[in-house]
Amino acid sequence: MTHILRIDSSARTEGSISRSLADTVIARHKDATVTTRDLADGIPHLDAAWTRATFTPADARSSQDTAALALSDQIVAEVQAADLIVISAATYNFSIPSSLKAWIDHLARAGVTFRYRDDGTPEGLLTGKSVIFVNASGGTPAGAPHDFSTPYLKFVLGFMGITDVKVIAAAGADGIASAEQQIETLAA
Repeated sequence: MTHILRIDSSARTEGSISRSLADTVIARHKDATVTTRDLADGIPHLDAAWTRATFTPADARSSQDTAALALSDQIVAEVQAADLIVISAATYNFSIPSSLKAWIDHLARAGVTFRYRDDGTPEGLLTGKSVIFVNASGGTPAGAPHDFSTPYLKFVLGFMGITDVKVIAAAGADGIASAEQQIETLAA
C-alpha cells in the first residue's frame, strides 16, 4: 500500500487552489494512507539552538539539543516513511512560501538526508520516493524565467535524493482546467 505525505503550504486554508488540486491528486490514490502536515499551522525557522544541535554528534547531544531537533527529526521521519510526497504551494513573490522553505530547512540535514562522499560530491539519502508538486500562481507559469519555485524545489529535493518530481501547475485564469488535465494525465 502506498503511503502519501501531504505537505500544504498555502497561507490560504479556504479557497486555496493549490490545496484543492492536491485534494484531487490524493483522491486518485484510493488505497493509500495519507499523513498531512499543514504548514499554515506554523513552522519555526531555524535558530541557533537547532544549528548547534545539528553540529553536535548524536551521542553527545544534550536534552536541549534533542528538543531543538525534535520537529526536524519528525519531519525527516515523515519523509522517510513516505512513498509519494504531494507538496501544494502557492507562488508568493515568484517563489515558494516561507513556510515551505522552513520545512525544507528542517528536512535538509547533513548526514541524515544527504551526505558528502570522500571526494566532496554530495549524495542524497532520500531515494526511492516520488514527489508531485502542485503549484498555483496568479501569473508565474512553471518554467517561466521568473519562476523560482519549480527549479528550486526540484534542485533541493534532488540534492537529497528525490529526483522523481512531477509538477502540476495552475497559472493564470485558465490554470485550474490545465492543472486538472495534468492530473488526469498523471493518473493515466
